[in-house]
Amino acid sequence: MTDNPKTDPTTNAEKDPDDWVTGDEPMTGAQASYLKTLSEEAHEAFPGDLTKAAASKQIDALQEKTGRGR
Repeated sequence: MTDNPKTDPTTNAEKDPDDWVTGDEPMTGAQASYLKTLSEEAHEAFPGDLTKAAASKQIDALQEKTGRGR
């Protein structure tokens, strides 16, 4: 591991959503848009009131279900 994450940004590219400082804020517009697309493809209801962290987890689950994001 490097002492400066700015010089090696891949070392901090994946962080558990439960550890996000802003994880309890409402999901972003980009998350909502992608989650809506994934929900439609997976034939699941779109959960429009998620936090950033919950949306990230839902996106991961739906990517797995739909085969996207591989």
